[in-house]
Amino acid sequence: MKTILYFFGLFHDDDIHWFANTGQVRTLAPKAVLIRQGVPLDDLFIVLDGQARVALADGRVVATRSTGDMLGEMSFVDAAPPSATVTALDSLTVLAMNRDRMRARLEAEPAFAARFYRALAILLSDRLRAATGQGGDGLAPDELDETVLDTLSMAGTRFNDLLAALGRA
Repeated sequence: MKTILYFFGLFHDDDIHWFANTGQVRTLAPKAVLIRQGVPLDDLFIVLDGQARVALADGRVVATRSTGDMLGEMSFVDAAPPSATVTALDSLTVLAMNRDRMRARLEAEPAFAARFYRALAILLSDRLRAATGQGGDGLAPDELDETVLDTLSMAGTRFNDLLAALGRA
């Protein structure tokens, strides 16, 4: 399931504008490395367009992420270096959210922090369920938490608003 279902449905319009005004759009060529396993990150990434492969050092591919997904969220939460390398499969455009700017807003605005960390917890829970074969990554709408279902209609709209604010719509 796409990150936009978790994040953009839970955020407010002013949060989306903040992302657009604060983030930096980056475009990577096919096969370019966005995140290297073991190398600390300064940013959290939202995929605006394209696909990326998530692979371990032994070359084993553990996931493919695409438009609307988030990358670098684990390192954002625990500040540990990334546990996988993320490589662009095709032209990949991301919105890079600087860690320090994100943390400053999270500390300054408790309501934003609550929305952000709730969305992140749902995302990571879904990915863990998918990894352990317990569902996740593609749950049918009747299997989603009711509070997530309530935000689905706004999620796509807010992601499109972000793209428009970045001049990408």
